[in-house]
Amino acid sequence: MPKPIPLPRLVPVPQADPPYDDEPQTSGSLALAYLPAPEPVRDRRPLAIGSSGSIPDERRLRGLGQALAEILAGRRPPETVQDRLSERAYTELIRAGKMIDTQRPPMAGAPHVQSPRPGAVEMCLLVHCGTRSRALAVRLERYGTQWLVTDFETA
Repeated sequence: MPKPIPLPRLVPVPQADPPYDDEPQTSGSLALAYLPAPEPVRDRRPLAIGSSGSIPDERRLRGLGQALAEILAGRRPPETVQDRLSERAYTELIRAGKMIDTQRPPMAGAPHVQSPRPGAVEMCLLVHCGTRSRALAVRLERYGTQWLVTDFETA
């Protein structure tokens, strides 16, 4: 009798979840609802990074990028992020209007973050808009214990 051929070993296949599956879905809701409420800003002069007001984590930065992408796509009113932007950046956001043309809600990818100097953070993220993706660059500076967007650019 011929020797039996062993069957291949079957192992369970991990479920293919999208990245950041532990994050709450923000489609149809405010992405900023997941950010802590900002403190009132009295003094808008930048301060060096200290023990309080540490650099925001990637999840918070991605939420902010998502909110900005939704505003630039005309799917969210700019007032929802007014307290997270400097006066000049907020004026530019209003002036920019709809810069991202998309048929579906934009989806921000993971941010690439760097700190060019103490008290400043720059992030770049890819905004998926269906058939075409856009890049969004954002600069934040620390004012007291709060981080404010001071500049943004999309391409």
